[in-house]
Amino acid sequence: MRVYEAAKKLNIKSSILIQRLRNLGLEIKSNFSTVPDDAIKKLENKENSPKTIEKKEEPLNQKKNKIEEKSKVKPKSNEKQPEFISIKKKELIEASLPQKLKGKKKHYKKTFKEGQEESNIIEITKNTTVFEFAALLNVDFSEIIQKLFSLGVMVRKNDFIDLDAAKIIAQDYGVEIEEKTLEKTLIEEVDQKDDESDLQPRPPIVTVMGHVDHGKTSILDAIRHTHIVAKESGGITQHIGAYSVNYKGKQITFLDTPGHEAFTEMRARGALLTDIVVLVVAADDGVMPQTIEAINHAKAANVPIVVAINKIDKPNANPDRVKQELSQHKIMPEEWGGENLFVNVSAKKNIGIDDLLESILLQAEIMELRANPNKRAKGIVIEAKLDKQRGPVCDVVIQEGTLNLGDSIVAGFAYGKAKVLVDDKGKRIKKATVSMPVEILGLHDVPEAGDVLFAVKDEKIAKSIFEERKEKYKASVQKKNAISLETVFESLSSGQIKELPILIKTDVFGSVEAISASVQKISTDEVAVKIIHSGVGEISKSDVNLASVSNAIIIGFNVRPSNDALKLAGDLKIEIRTYKIIYDIIEDIKKALTGLLSPTIEEEILGRADVREVFSVPKIGNVAGCYVTYGKVTRNSKIRVIRNGVIIFEGSIASLKRFKDDVNEVASGYECGIRIDKFNDINTGDQFESYVLKEVQKTL
Repeated sequence: MRVYEAAKKLNIKSSILIQRLRNLGLEIKSNFSTVPDDAIKKLENKENSPKTIEKKEEPLNQKKNKIEEKSKVKPKSNEKQPEFISIKKKELIEASLPQKLKGKKKHYKKTFKEGQEESNIIEITKNTTVFEFAALLNVDFSEIIQKLFSLGVMVRKNDFIDLDAAKIIAQDYGVEIEEKTLEKTLIEEVDQKDDESDLQPRPPIVTVMGHVDHGKTSILDAIRHTHIVAKESGGITQHIGAYSVNYKGKQITFLDTPGHEAFTEMRARGALLTDIVVLVVAADDGVMPQTIEAINHAKAANVPIVVAINKIDKPNANPDRVKQELSQHKIMPEEWGGENLFVNVSAKKNIGIDDLLESILLQAEIMELRANPNKRAKGIVIEAKLDKQRGPVCDVVIQEGTLNLGDSIVAGFAYGKAKVLVDDKGKRIKKATVSMPVEILGLHDVPEAGDVLFAVKDEKIAKSIFEERKEKYKASVQKKNAISLETVFESLSSGQIKELPILIKTDVFGSVEAISASVQKISTDEVAVKIIHSGVGEISKSDVNLASVSNAIIIGFNVRPSNDALKLAGDLKIEIRTYKIIYDIIEDIKKALTGLLSPTIEEEILGRADVREVFSVPKIGNVAGCYVTYGKVTRNSKIRVIRNGVIIFEGSIASLKRFKDDVNEVASGYECGIRIDKFNDINTGDQFESYVLKEVQKTL
């Protein structure tokens, strides 16, 4: 008999039984360890012995004696009533009088027990009314309206009170005001501990992890008797899918996380949701890089691991080798003295699937998973997308409470109502309970995967929480001060920075080495030039994101930024400087560090055009048939020819035409013909960049 079975028989906790068995000299390691029959008999005899029965009855006798003693209380003597009772009577009489007859009290002082300090801080939200604010100060609302009127604010008792005005009024009463956000209130409500009586058993949430093509989705396919794999592009899972399974009358929720390296973050998100991890390892392949990564995610989340050794039907399958390799990562089978359950399965031939489900339910039973279904729902967004017909759609696994149809919800920077609830079988449902995967329609925008979804009282509160989050995000973006070569000396003088981070992109590797070596020699005692990244090719969005995180300047040598990178750099206020001569880079950085930088000429990019076709015109040369993809191209602007992210020519436009007409400019989304002065080496797929040079005054 195993430990957990013996504990049920003796009606005691497993942990207590393990301790008692160890006291008897037995080596017990976990709930799955076997217990000899003679040891169980010894413990049963000990439990049924007369001494233990007497000990159990003693507390009941003591309780009876205490009850009898309490019942023999002496009758009260005719003592005088304390003074506070008479004071309380006066207050009740005062409160029962009409408003006009009441005394002209400004406010009542709160009474506090001995040792209790008076709190001088009041928390209010943006949605606190004048009436509620007056109640918090323990004064009549008409008094607050009078004070607001004297400040030039006309309000009624049900209007929201301005935060600044509330702070001024609170000073008259010796009270400080703190703003309490709706999100803070929401989190406090969610974090409240549930009563033991409200907690009910819930289904386990199981994450299936493992290396690419080891058969994770195939195992789920065998469990559900469907063909999910056929729907996945290339037979590899491209998103987190959540599926609910009924086995022997008990529900299990499965998360199918992608196994490819590119989806590391998604797999990590799945580990945070889960109660049990099923680690799938191919019997013919063994432990691979993503297998180790999955083990680390599970251990970091402190989640028990059940190992499914798949593909045992193959002729070269070797389950013992898999066990040996996993033991090096401290994943040990039970028969080797470990705590992990191992199951041999074959998804294609449907071998061992029932054993795997039994092991999951056994592990869940030991964990005693419980949650409160009678509260507002909280869940995690596992996937979200914008459907052309249905609008924003998000897949959610409910962690707490129950989500009902029509509930107001907020998730990240999206809010709305749960207008449609769809389960994993594609059926419309009226409510989603704990551990249940559900597809939700009704949000006004697409949330990000990993966002926490909350059900709130009404849509007005949901919108207010969304606006608070949006304002907070805007404030954090505005506070960020981007560094530029013009302002680096100012930042250095004020002590804001001690190093100048730069990101270098060039056309060839030789240029990277030359620029990196030259730039690092510029470092002074006061400030160091730090190269956070260097590479070859055009400046991409990922380069801009890295520069944003590191607060760095991007320096390009004979390369240009992509359209997406240009837009992102503008939004994030990241400076991108491009050069054709290495000496100019060194000089600019030197001048910036010494405060002598005086930018005189700056280029402004007007637009970009892709070369779709090249036409050869006799006696004139090559004319490029172009499509303007960004901004505009003007007749008097300079032109730059870019091939594979590298500049091959700079010059001026000889002619700009729309059909047969000469034009001064062509906007984005239109086709045009461009002939470049003194340059004919134009290929299909080249990119033209239109720019002008402007003289800019020093901003320091």
